[in-house]
Amino acid sequence: MPEGRPSRIVLASQSPRRLELLQQIGITPEVLPADIDETVNNGESAEDYVMRMASEKAGALQLMDDSLIIAADTSVVLNNEIFGKPQNKSDFVRMMNLLSGQTHQVFTAVSCKLNDWNSAELSKTDVTFRYLSSAVIEQYWATGEPVDKAGGYAVQGKGAVFVTHINGSYSGVMGLPLYETSELISAAIN
Repeated sequence: MPEGRPSRIVLASQSPRRLELLQQIGITPEVLPADIDETVNNGESAEDYVMRMASEKAGALQLMDDSLIIAADTSVVLNNEIFGKPQNKSDFVRMMNLLSGQTHQVFTAVSCKLNDWNSAELSKTDVTFRYLSSAVIEQYWATGEPVDKAGGYAVQGKGAVFVTHINGSYSGVMGLPLYETSELISAAIN
């Protein structure tokens, strides 16, 4: 349990979706994106990777006040392969072909830091895609939406039409699991 109450709340992310999700639960943070190396370590599991990324993002902001820092990281995973943001069109097409007709996992870790206190939670969600034809994949790339999304799709956008089933946290798939986030914020300020 941290000592004292935060002077402000900071989101260590430039993701407009994470900001919108926090605003949805009545929190309007200051946005200060953290810049860290997001390379996956050899042999690192998806769960460990997103937990490490979220914690490193929260720790990267060296603020000298009593700021509550919220950071998160999301990865799409299929058969133990972490699908990050597509590096180019061919990487995107490869990912979509692999995700087509399959159930994959979305791991999102959220970390909250207040002074010397730091705690993190992990959200795991199963997402099932319908079969995607080459034409559908091409059309989706042309929208521009997949470019900066983990796994190459946005569940809250045009990519929603690919999803036949979600078992877990919808907000976690968007990039910030609200249940876990609200629990961490409550632990920090109460």
